[in-house]
Amino acid sequence: MNIFVSGLSFKASNDDLKHIFSVYGEVSSAKVITERGSRRSRGYGFVEMLNDGEANAAIAALNGTEHMGRTLNVAEAHERVERSY
Repeated sequence: MNIFVSGLSFKASNDDLKHIFSVYGEVSSAKVITERGSRRSRGYGFVEMLNDGEANAAIAALNGTEHMGRTLNVAEAHERVERSY
């Protein structure tokens, strides 16, 4: 399951994100999204967990909690929709 995490501290790293979710199960990937030029965090990221039960437990436990002074918003990620302009 792919999990969307917003409200991340701008100092949070991929390893920080992986660490907070690994308490609930195996994390296959964790990525903090950064700006292209400056490489500065955009304050959100994605976590991939293979086991849906563990992913749902992590979402329930972590949504609304504080991490590095910021409140996390955690939910199942939706498929990206391609936009046509």
